[in-house]
Amino acid sequence: MAKSLLSQLKQMTTVVADTGDLDAIRRFRPHDATTNPSLILQAAQQEDRRERLARIAGESRDLDEALDRVAVDIGSEISALIPGYVSTEVSARLSFDREATVARAHSLIEHYRQAGVDPERILIKIASTWEGIQAATQLEREGIQTNLTLLFGFTQAKACADAGATLISPFVGRILDWHKARNPEADFSGQRDPGVISVKQIHDHFKANGYSTVVMGASFRNTDEIQALAGCDRLTISPKLLGELEEQTGTLARQLSATGAGTSTEDAASLDEATFRWQMNEDAMADEKLAEGIRKFMADQRRLETLLGELGHKG
Repeated sequence: MAKSLLSQLKQMTTVVADTGDLDAIRRFRPHDATTNPSLILQAAQQEDRRERLARIAGESRDLDEALDRVAVDIGSEISALIPGYVSTEVSARLSFDREATVARAHSLIEHYRQAGVDPERILIKIASTWEGIQAATQLEREGIQTNLTLLFGFTQAKACADAGATLISPFVGRILDWHKARNPEADFSGQRDPGVISVKQIHDHFKANGYSTVVMGASFRNTDEIQALAGCDRLTISPKLLGELEEQTGTLARQLSATGAGTSTEDAASLDEATFRWQMNEDAMADEKLAEGIRKFMADQRRLETLLGELGHKG
């Protein structure tokens, strides 16, 4: 019997489910799972969660605590279904506030501890702004593991690795979106995909320089992008694309490996704040997509805040 692309991918890459959908997690049996404000909103809107959300909203001191408790409630359910990490995101509103990000990370970890989930299984997701990366430096020193997200370029990735982040989530599909919008007639298929190229550059630099930070490709638009990154440390994939990979057969070739990374030509020197901000300013795609990503996550968080406010008032 021919093996599915998904089963072959699991042999060379740790597969992560990019969802808060428990049924999808049960079906695809990923090792880890990631959530974000948009996915938490989707999960929270399920009818069978309304009563629990109302209870959480009514019991919480304020909206911030309610948001944390909802994320942890969903994350705790996910943790019971997988053997590995659950990624839970700090509020996008705090993307430029190092101290507040650290405080909210502590809050999330404490809520997980109270829920009986080992904090070592939690990755705190933080936007890859300069302030977010500095917060990750402090959290990692304290033993709290981080996942730096909304990452669109090498500058962010380099700074995250220098900060000692446990894992980074370089986005693929949103990079492709930016380039397609500006050059719709170009061929971005396969290895020409600019998001794929970006992740490969990051992966090869990390392996060539001995960084321990895990590279987890994210934000895929199609299964071709996933196949082009087979062999990456981790890939976080939506249920829709996991289903397509499960249905497809054929031979999946490894594209990335630690031994095949070669020698990186990138500068290995650490970035200071001024250099980081200048390089981000020079990279229009990364700069624009980071800002857009924060706005989009915040828009969904506001919808969740509104929902919790309504449920708490009814309670």
